[in-house]
Amino acid sequence: MGAAMSEETSENPAATSGADVPPDHLSVNPRSPFFDAQKLQRGIGIRFKDRVRTDVEEYSISEGWVRVQAGKTVDRKGQPLTIKLTGPVEAWYEDLGENPPVAKKG
Repeated sequence: MGAAMSEETSENPAATSGADVPPDHLSVNPRSPFFDAQKLQRGIGIRFKDRVRTDVEEYSISEGWVRVQAGKTVDRKGQPLTIKLTGPVEAWYEDLGENPPVAKKG
């Protein structure tokens, strides 16, 4: 077998058109249609009303809201109860370093 090609040679970085920013709507809940494990793995920073939040379960930039867990309360299926807060939302990938491009409503 003289095949020297290996699938592990992904030397060329992904060429992105436009800014590398998170999607408009994303959720950490695997049951949500807006769940995306690959994007979440990169680490996503969220700024809501000019404050960085680390407790966001789901967000929508275009609709201007975030969902955060409401204390330790769970629903009858054992899922954390969340509350929806409205206001300006900004999101960015934390793996892009100090000054990443930010997705925000325009």
